[in-house]
Amino acid sequence: MAAKYKSVLVISDLHIPYHHPDAFAFLKALKTKYKPDHIVNIGDELDMHAMSMHDSDPDLYSAGHELAASISYIQQLEKIFPKMTIVHSNHSSMLFRRALKHGVPKGYLKHYNDYLGVGNGWQWVDDHTITLSDGSRCFFTHGLSADVLKVAMQYGMNTVQGHYHTKFSIGYYSNPDALVWGMQVGCLINQKSMAFQYAKNFKTRFIVGCGMIINGQPKLMPMMLNENGKWIGKLL
Repeated sequence: MAAKYKSVLVISDLHIPYHHPDAFAFLKALKTKYKPDHIVNIGDELDMHAMSMHDSDPDLYSAGHELAASISYIQQLEKIFPKMTIVHSNHSSMLFRRALKHGVPKGYLKHYNDYLGVGNGWQWVDDHTITLSDGSRCFFTHGLSADVLKVAMQYGMNTVQGHYHTKFSIGYYSNPDALVWGMQVGCLINQKSMAFQYAKNFKTRFIVGCGMIINGQPKLMPMMLNENGKWIGKLL
């Protein structure tokens, strides 16, 4: 019989090592308050800026230095959340995409757990579906459409996704058989980092926060920042 989850924490795009400096403290506070029984990382846990298919900033880490810094942060995150399901995503899969482009067989490559030095409590999946405590199903994907509710309608179940840093919302769709929702969970990045200079002139700003599902219902968790861009230190 499949587990039914009462409290689910959805960690949004971190883009380690270019995550918000208070992101881990914010996640610890959520864990303490809500005591989630299931943790989903919606993807882009790593940035891999130096390996990007696009131009990378020469003033940022080299690929080797970025990996070393990322491993240190990832292992800190594992101490907070020893068990986690991580959805495959465009940034975190950069190594494998690069290998495919240049004809490197999979046999030469290490799995995420191996090269990041994390235990088997962390599992990477293409997408993820669970049963919530109210009996409804929920689908997790990194980002299939800018309109998460369309994805929920297509799959016929509640849906959570990341990828779109400026989107932080919950929408509902009803048919004669069910009420279905879609949740977009924002991100946990440091927009001031040079890794995100491409967005410096965007009119819409990144929204920092993540999501929870409590008793089958979605809840947005904004990470409120002060005028200096620091977390205010409390949950709303």
